[in-house]
Amino acid sequence: MKTKDELPACPVATTVSLIGSKWKLLIMRNLLARPWRFNELRRDLEGISQKVLTDSLRSMEEDGIITRTVYPEVPPRVEYALSELGESMRPVIKAMEDWGTEYKKGLEERTD
Repeated sequence: MKTKDELPACPVATTVSLIGSKWKLLIMRNLLARPWRFNELRRDLEGISQKVLTDSLRSMEEDGIITRTVYPEVPPRVEYALSELGESMRPVIKAMEDWGTEYKKGLEERTD
């Protein structure tokens, strides 16, 4: 997890530094519904590479946004879920969803 001194002074820039990538936002969108396994995420997030997904998940875990649970099974099963901190982003993601929906409606109205 980053220290306060490592984060930008601006609160918006802090949020963007933690979840501002396209892939992190889409990972969070999925994890808002339920825990996901790595390969499920990779299949669902069209266009994401294995490396980018791995790096994004590691970064989000280090920042305390998600949890990684390894189940003692053979073969091992690993699930990713939002942490309490990640769950606190639910209203932000919902606001983005609402804004995107309204934006698309406005486009439809302008093209009709």
